[in-house]
Amino acid sequence: MAVVQQVMIVTGAGGGMGKAILQHQLAQGNIVVGLDLSVASLAELAHENLQTYEANVLQEDRIQAVFKEVYDTYGRIDGLVNALGIAQAATPIEQVSMDEWNRLMDVNVKSLFITTKAIVPYMKERKKGSIVTIASISAVRPRPGLQAYIASKGAAESFTRGMAIELAAYQIRVNTIHPGPADTQMLSQFTAHGADVEQTKQDVFVQSVPLGRLIDPNDIAGAVSYLLSDAASMVTGTTLHVDGGRGL
Repeated sequence: MAVVQQVMIVTGAGGGMGKAILQHQLAQGNIVVGLDLSVASLAELAHENLQTYEANVLQEDRIQAVFKEVYDTYGRIDGLVNALGIAQAATPIEQVSMDEWNRLMDVNVKSLFITTKAIVPYMKERKKGSIVTIASISAVRPRPGLQAYIASKGAAESFTRGMAIELAAYQIRVNTIHPGPADTQMLSQFTAHGADVEQTKQDVFVQSVPLGRLIDPNDIAGAVSYLLSDAASMVTGTTLHVDGGRGL
């Protein structure tokens, strides 16, 4: 029996996790569409099933146009992975500006509303689809000084659960992944201003993971592949912790 080629869209595709997710999906023979402000880091992949778009996920018209083009080209969109996100340097609340708060909420939450709103009509038409949101274990196991980031990831999880119940009647599954501290460039951005990044990585982040190492982007990509697949056909509204026990 021939395997049906599926079409997956990944936001934040130029980052460490996004790129690993792309590679996993390509390895499974899927058509993958990667979106990011810059997709230069994806040039080395040069795969016939990879299509990339430079796009700001906060520009609703642009996202709707890209998704329509993808659907018109392939006649289907099977999955959406919202891997886009930004970090917050550990900062006491009285030093956090409204601009920083708003930026975290826009990129980490508003973007989910825009991409989900844009993709749902295509999934409803086929009565099938899977949406995965990459949030953060900090939403349930906070660290001091990350209040705005934590709030944004808590909102991301709640939005995902809300969409899961709203879209269940259309056989569209919506799930969240909470990564623990991951070995990506983004990790250094959580370090307080002036602190030693490498020392903080070892003394704070690695030590916080009971299994004893940082999460590899491939750990997240494997979990995403499961949630996008038919093996998870009865999984929706779930939050999967891929955190090495950090949330315990």
